[in-house]
Amino acid sequence: MDIVGLLIQIVIAIIVVAPILWLVGRALAGKHNAKFTDAIWIVVLGIVIGTILGALIGGLFSTIIMFFVWLGLIKHFFDCGWIKAFAIAVVSVIVFAVIAFLLALIGIGIGIGLGTLGI
Repeated sequence: MDIVGLLIQIVIAIIVVAPILWLVGRALAGKHNAKFTDAIWIVVLGIVIGTILGALIGGLFSTIIMFFVWLGLIKHFFDCGWIKAFAIAVVSVIVFAVIAFLLALIGIGIGIGLGTLGI
């Protein structure tokens, strides 16, 4: 486990993923439930837990577990149900993909992939 790499991944994800997660969370869970600090906690905990799980278990099994960990984090921090957490996760991934695609069209690459989201 590379600590420097993990810290860089966390900082980049906070800058790129947390705002998208927060905006989608505000739209679907309500502005009183989805705070920006909650989105930051979701991202940080998701990445740290994912890194640890990947190092200990690895493979498809850890990916499946991380999917539910991310949903659980969204459910807990945005104070919503499982279905709404799933909707927030799916819409966040779609928004992220669209933004990454549009930035790529104009020649700006994002050095963060869907793997950061546990997918």
